[in-house]
Amino acid sequence: MTVVAVTGASGKTGWRVVDGALRQGLEVRAIVRPGSVLPAALAEAERQGRLAVLRLELGQTEALHGALSGCDALVIATGARPSVDLAGPLKVDAFGVRDQIRACQAVGLRRVVLVSSLCAGRWQHPLNLFGLILVWKRLGERLLEQSGLDWTVIRPGGLSEDDSRTDREGVVFSGPDQQERDSIPRRLVAQVCLEALASPASIGRIIEITSSPEQEPQPLSQWLTAGAPG
Repeated sequence: MTVVAVTGASGKTGWRVVDGALRQGLEVRAIVRPGSVLPAALAEAERQGRLAVLRLELGQTEALHGALSGCDALVIATGARPSVDLAGPLKVDAFGVRDQIRACQAVGLRRVVLVSSLCAGRWQHPLNLFGLILVWKRLGERLLEQSGLDWTVIRPGGLSEDDSRTDREGVVFSGPDQQERDSIPRRLVAQVCLEALASPASIGRIIEITSSPEQEPQPLSQWLTAGAPG
């Protein structure tokens, strides 16, 4: 059975990745910070013994190595939250990603999917008022690109909590720096992350995603097979 680790697993996107992986019958290790409160679905899965939850800080090297040892893949769903600490994005989206990459290299985990953001790397963007978050997200991406690991970067647009959109909208896929706006429900982001893990053709690619009711639903593998631009 494939063992998937998910960091940021108590977050709004991360817990949906965990939930989707469990629904697919995968073995999942949910990695969360000490003190994090699990969403009800994950708490129930842990109570039932269907989910392993590991609580640690990403800077705790030995603990992180232990959490990732024996895993086949990692989905990095960590992300800085709005805070008075303007260094938060640097710590989480750059240094935190770096720590996870180093841990993967140390334990021999090769397959990594990183949840980043549309417009990563842009300097002139309103989101950068929050600690240059898009700048540090791009640095995290670049560290992963240069890691030698089998990586995929998923750049979603504005994140929506409305999971009902998942069944009413199709994903708009593109290569890097092609989309600038529009949103996507977090449930669809989680779905694409899991599709990426199952799609070898997604390795070494930056994939931007939004969603639209006008877009015919298609899996990531279909878009990749159709000759998606790199």
